[in-house]
Amino acid sequence: MFRNLILLASVAVAIVGCEKAPEYDPAHDYFTYANYDAFVTDHLALDLDVDFQARSLRGTARLHMRNLLPAERTVILDTRDLDIGAAQVWLEGEAPQAAVFRVGERDDVLGQPLEIDLPDGFDPQGGFWLEVAYETSPDASALQWLPAELTAGGEHPLVFSQSQAIHARSWVPLQDTPAVRITYEATVRTPPSMLALMSADNDPLTPRSGTYQFEMPQPIPSYLLAISAGNLFFAPIGPETGVYAEPELLEDSAWEFAETQDMLDLAETQLGPYDWGRYDLLILPPAFPYGGMENPRLSFITPSVLAGDRSLVSLIAHELAHSWSGNLVTNATWRDIWLNEGTTSYLTARLMEELFSKQRADEERVLDWEALQADLETVPERFQPLAPKVLPSDGEGAQQGMYYAKGQFFLEHLERLFGRAVFDEFITGYFRKFQWQSITTEDFLDYLDEHLLSAHPGVYTREQAGEWLYQPGVPADFQPPVSASLAAAEEAAKAFASGALAAGDIDYADWSPHAVVHFINSLPADLAGDRLAAVDNAFGFSASRNAEIGRAWFIQVAQRRYQPAYGAMEEHLARHGRMKLIVPVYAALVANGADADLARKLFAENRNSYHPIAVQAIESAMDRAADKTTS
Repeated sequence: MFRNLILLASVAVAIVGCEKAPEYDPAHDYFTYANYDAFVTDHLALDLDVDFQARSLRGTARLHMRNLLPAERTVILDTRDLDIGAAQVWLEGEAPQAAVFRVGERDDVLGQPLEIDLPDGFDPQGGFWLEVAYETSPDASALQWLPAELTAGGEHPLVFSQSQAIHARSWVPLQDTPAVRITYEATVRTPPSMLALMSADNDPLTPRSGTYQFEMPQPIPSYLLAISAGNLFFAPIGPETGVYAEPELLEDSAWEFAETQDMLDLAETQLGPYDWGRYDLLILPPAFPYGGMENPRLSFITPSVLAGDRSLVSLIAHELAHSWSGNLVTNATWRDIWLNEGTTSYLTARLMEELFSKQRADEERVLDWEALQADLETVPERFQPLAPKVLPSDGEGAQQGMYYAKGQFFLEHLERLFGRAVFDEFITGYFRKFQWQSITTEDFLDYLDEHLLSAHPGVYTREQAGEWLYQPGVPADFQPPVSASLAAAEEAAKAFASGALAAGDIDYADWSPHAVVHFINSLPADLAGDRLAAVDNAFGFSASRNAEIGRAWFIQVAQRRYQPAYGAMEEHLARHGRMKLIVPVYAALVANGADADLARKLFAENRNSYHPIAVQAIESAMDRAADKTTS
């Protein structure tokens, strides 16, 4: 889903507070307080009121739990800044009993453990219900409460969630770990004019009553819990697909993503049945911090991909592919996120080949390869393996986003070695084997060894596969992707920079947006300001509607201090809240050595329109850039 996974800060006392740290356990989730080895949730029932004035969700979370260790008498859940009112437990068919609870000390990132003691004489064997009454904080890290003036219509407020990676705990008390999968149901009450949606069975024909019922019968990890409410309406795309958006964006969204049903049909032919019912999109306001979030049945999508030419719809293919890689088969810990994102990136490229062309897919592969090379220059070697040993004390963003591209290229390497037909049989078998499960890298490697490597001896070994998983960098036998169209754009950039080609003579009429991005990225670092002005005038970079072109250009503008484009750059930072589009621009302003104050001034002006996750990411990026400029 996203290139800015928050690898959690702070310390786990059991790990850092002892003289000698215990052996790293790749099957253990170090980023949760929950004692899921003693109690495990299998179903969640929510009953919530959406209060826009108080900026809070208020109600109850009822968890059906099973006791795995009979001697254990305390359930520990994850929370962050929740106001806990009461807790009670009961067995099916019996009366509830009040339970004593304690909220532990607050950690800035991990939140607070909620400890609930089972009453004396209460026998939890066979399963029991645990209910917690609570209210969220107005500053809940998962929730963004947008006032009316920050929505497309300007008349109604809107709220949406972003639970990945560990933000579900800020709006639901639960076991916030991908190792635990749950089914859920919910009753959500909103003002009568609002429509509520969840990552569940949304009915496109539901009346706007102010009270909404949801059910998710398939088991999902907590990070896929999602909610939104606002002035939202629906437009169909195909028999199983459609789009929700504010009315001002609905028509453009339905047109931009008109190929969604075709993507779904194609994905089923390649990957097996789509087991989630409908696949709909929710187009959120610009404050949404990611490109997309693969919430099952209802992907949350940034409006920054409304380019008007369907040039950025690979994002939709990516979120759809998550219905298999991530949602159907899930990483068991955040150390294994490449299983979600790397596999999904591989599947996205395959879908783009079939839907559009291999040329377009190869363009995107080359850009991803270049992004990976940039990550390898900045990410410490111990975090470069696909499955590094990551602990909470390691801080945020240790891997950056490299698990997307490195994971994709690992699978493409295997496909090249074994052939597409053989690899397709392997990958579809993998989804069948592990469907509805959360697995580790070691589970994947064992399956790979048995069903591909050993089944076709002499091609590739377990040890060679382990280089991708456990070693830094990229193995030397990998063949990087190539793109003739991007190579031509790069040659044009070199010719322009040398003076051999005038900006007005560059024939870019048939270039894709990816080629334009590559042209921008290929401009030499010492290009003079008047030359930047020439290409800006010729291409219209500063005024481009394509957000990816704008991102590439404004990074260059900030790095080179090309001040004639600063006004457009400031508009870019105010218009978008997607972290990919804005975080590197803020960082580049700080890193150029002269614009740190301007960057912090612009951030202060725009902060209230950004999601809390984006605020944290921008602050961290600017701090890192400032440290580099002074070191």
